[in-house]
Amino acid sequence: MLQYPTIVATPDIEITELRRLTEILRQKYNYDFSNYAMSSFKRRIQRVLELYRIPNIDSLIRRVNDEPVFVKEFISEITVNVTEMFRDPSFWREVRDKVIPNILLNNSQVSIWHAGCSSGEEVFSMAITLREMGILEKTKIVATDIDAEVLAKAKAGVVPLKNMELNQKNYIRFQGTHSLEKYYKEDGNRAIMDRTLVESVSWREHNLVDCTAFSKFDIILCRNVMIYFNQQLQNQVLKMFHESLFKYGYLMIGSKESLIWCEVANRFIVVNNEEKIYKKVKD
Repeated sequence: MLQYPTIVATPDIEITELRRLTEILRQKYNYDFSNYAMSSFKRRIQRVLELYRIPNIDSLIRRVNDEPVFVKEFISEITVNVTEMFRDPSFWREVRDKVIPNILLNNSQVSIWHAGCSSGEEVFSMAITLREMGILEKTKIVATDIDAEVLAKAKAGVVPLKNMELNQKNYIRFQGTHSLEKYYKEDGNRAIMDRTLVESVSWREHNLVDCTAFSKFDIILCRNVMIYFNQQLQNQVLKMFHESLFKYGYLMIGSKESLIWCEVANRFIVVNNEEKIYKKVKD
């Protein structure tokens, strides 16, 4: 007789249960997911249930409430952001060929904030671009993320070696001046990025949900992060980015994101709609 594998169905999650979970995370651990897009948050919670073989949301809530060590892993899973080096090469050509030269017309230095930097691939792409332009030493780069563990990996300059083939293809399409291999060394199944690139960045833990500005920048990149926020939180974050930009600074967001409906939309002009690059023209 044929034996079929047992399929464990992921339980459906009620909105009230999600609210219980977000309240514990906010009150006990100071992580506020109450303004995340619920459909996206729910999918990520279901993924956690499957990954850790947790039978239902009540069991998950108990673990979150009782196990601070588990909460760190949980936060990593629900804030994970898939990333590549030189993702969307045409975007990076626009940054190199137009945006940065434009800033340098009136400034001797460039300040850049990567908000929601995840494991650092976007940041390394920027550092390599600036190195090839000969201005890395004239640039202040700040990279922030909510997830302390993923930030530690970025700060260590560690990228899975299996990802470098795709990263190299992106770099070739970006039309870089060298081979990507110039910027890392192989160490087993890891690629270790050039230390001078890693150390050119100030890596900081920061929660965008707090909506607190901490400095002024010429460029802010927050690509494919706000799609997980509801409209209210997106609006708050975009207002904070506006406040954090120098006048005539650039905001760069993800391909599925937009400024059109937000309160500060009329304070920006569109520089490149396809690449989602905007310029602040009003304080």
